[in-house]
Order: sequence, then structure tokens, then C-alpha cells
Amino acid sequence: MSSSAHRAVPSSAHVVIIGGGVMGTSIAFHLAEAGVRDIVLVERGDLGCGSSGKPIGGVRAQFSDPLNIELGSRSLRAYGDFPHRPGADIRLDTVGYLFLLDDEEQATAFEAGVALQNGLGVPSRMIGADEAHRLCPYVSTDGLVAAVHSPTDGHARPGLVVQGYARAAARAGVVLATHTTVTGLDTAGERVTGVHTSHGRIACTAVICAAGAWSARIGAMAGVDLPVRPVRRQLAFTEPLAPPVPRIPFTIDFSSSAYFHNSDDGLLFGLADPGQEDGFDTTWTPQWLELFRAAARRRAPALADMRTVGGWAGLYEVTPDHNALIGRSGALPDFLYATGFSGHGFLQAPAVGEVVRDLYLDREPFTDISPLSADRFHHGAEARPEAHVV
Repeated sequence: MSSSAHRAVPSSAHVVIIGGGVMGTSIAFHLAEAGVRDIVLVERGDLGCGSSGKPIGGVRAQFSDPLNIELGSRSLRAYGDFPHRPGADIRLDTVGYLFLLDDEEQATAFEAGVALQNGLGVPSRMIGADEAHRLCPYVSTDGLVAAVHSPTDGHARPGLVVQGYARAAARAGVVLATHTTVTGLDTAGERVTGVHTSHGRIACTAVICAAGAWSARIGAMAGVDLPVRPVRRQLAFTEPLAPPVPRIPFTIDFSSSAYFHNSDDGLLFGLADPGQEDGFDTTWTPQWLELFRAAARRRAPALADMRTVGGWAGLYEVTPDHNALIGRSGALPDFLYATGFSGHGFLQAPAVGEVVRDLYLDREPFTDISPLSADRFHHGAEARPEAHVV
């Protein structure tokens, strides 16, 4: 966006949104579209400089939990309509998602997930090893028990989504205060009364935390426990490939978490390093690629020796059960939050923007979001089943 869209930090607002990634800009857009005025979005760096800065983000509705399926499905529809609302090309490519399974226990679990997804309108299906290879010629069928494919999933460009939401929000009057750090929150009884920033105090009547991996710090300023920890995730790009790469699904080897998909004129590689320690370090360290190459030698051998030309590191915002935190604080009702998406934030952002809009306006959201309240970790609620999904 041009700098003209970023105005000075005002001294007061109705709502302050903390975090200028895909979640914060989605919330800003949906609130402004609903007629809410005097909204300030505060971002410590540039828009999308955190987790939303990743080059390509997957979008899918393949989950094992009904609530996550609903959030994914609704967001897929919104991303499909993004050129019209809010109005931007996000390079959405519905190549599908392909999960590769190498034991019967995985296949049984995913078969139950497919039945649940089909009941909620998701066209996923179990397929055999040979069909998986036809969909993605890089896949080796050796030891492949089954796979799951959903053709309506795919990937898009998070940076373009952030800019699309931000432009529409700015047109509706939202103030986008970039390079502005939150340093504290003021409360009085059960009310939020202000946000302190590096560019002055903003008096307000509501705060929405969409600060991603930094959300625990923001919650602590308000006395609200948001159990989010930062974990580095890394990816790499191959050199341009010739002959051209076939158009393949977003392919995930479930056992290792290794994934790959098209990226411009090459491929993108990723893998969740199980030994990665918590922390805010986003230094890209190419050594992790050996983990990916080891998994590729077993499941997609042609990828193991492909040359890479750089990569990227960012932060997942992980909760104890790998499910999001969405809701409002019971002790401080004017403090709302949408964070802790554990790698699923981009694909759920449009739907969550709607949900937070409705929570703020005291309207009934399209689905019951109460199971994702941060209070679940204090009330002994049973862990939700999504933790086993990449």
C-alpha cells in the first residue's frame, strides 16, 4: 500500500486492533464493512511482516474437527470471491490438497475425517497409491498405504490478501498505524480504557488482539492469559526447473510433515522440525533442509537432490492443543482475541474476521465458537482432536 493510507495515530478510537497480519486486517475489514467506525489497527512493523509474510499459504477444509472444517470451508468460499469482495487478485490456485499416508492407523483416522468432511459438504475422498502418483508424479508409491485428496483446496498469496483487506479497510476509514509498538494497556474494573503505543496513547472502549506469536505478551498487559508460544518454521525454494514443473496438489507426507507444491517456476519445500525450540528467532538456517531431503528420499525421491536457491523462516503461534484461541475475555469483556492458530490462521482468516465482527457487535456468529475460548485450558476441557493434523 502507498504510505498515504497510513495516517498518524489518533488519540482515541472505538476499537483498537493489535496486529497487522492477515487476521488483524480481516477483522478490520469485516468490522468496517459492518459500519463500525473509529477503528485503529496498530502494527509494530509493516503490514504482514509477521507470519503473514510467508510467500504462499495453503487453504483447505480438510480437518478432523467439525468447527475447523466449518472455518476452513467458509474461508475457501470467501477466498474464491476475493476479487469481488473486498476486491483483489490473491493468486488463488485450487490445485487441491494431497495427504500421503503410510500406515493403516493413519488411513483409518483419515477415513473417519473424510466421512465427517463429506457430511459438511467438503468433496474430499480416500484414494489409492496409484492415483496419488497420477495426481503428483513426484510421489513414490513404495510403502504408501493410501492418500486423501480434496480438489477444492489449494494455495494463495498471504501478502496479497493482507493488502486487499487493508486497502478496503482504509477506504472505509480504518486508520492503519504501522511501525507503532504497543507498550501497555489501561483497564478500569472490567473495562479496557486505552492502549499505550510508541506514538502515544489511544483512548478506546475495546481491544482486539490479533498479534499472532506475540499475543501472550499483549494478553499479559490486560491480565488475560493467552497461552501462545512462538515456534520457528522454515521453507525453501528450488531453482527454476526445466522442463516446467507439472501442476501438482499441495502435497504433504503426513508421517514426516514434509510438504511441497508449485511456486512460480519451481517448487517450494517445507517441513516442521520436531526439534525446533520455542522462540522468536526467524533466522533462516538451511541445515533443516536435510530433514526434508531425508523424508523426500523415502516419499518423493526426485526432490531429494534438487538444488535450492534460498528460503524463508517465520513463526507459528502454537497453543497447547494446536487449536485457535477465539473469543472475548470473561474477566475483561471488551478485550477480544483471535490468535494461536498453530499454522491454520491464513486459511481461516476470512471466517474468523466474520466471527470476531459478530462477537464485537453481540451478534450470533455463523457457528458456535465457544469451544475455542482461551478459558478452555483453565476449565479442564477435553483437548480438541486437531493436534494430529499438520
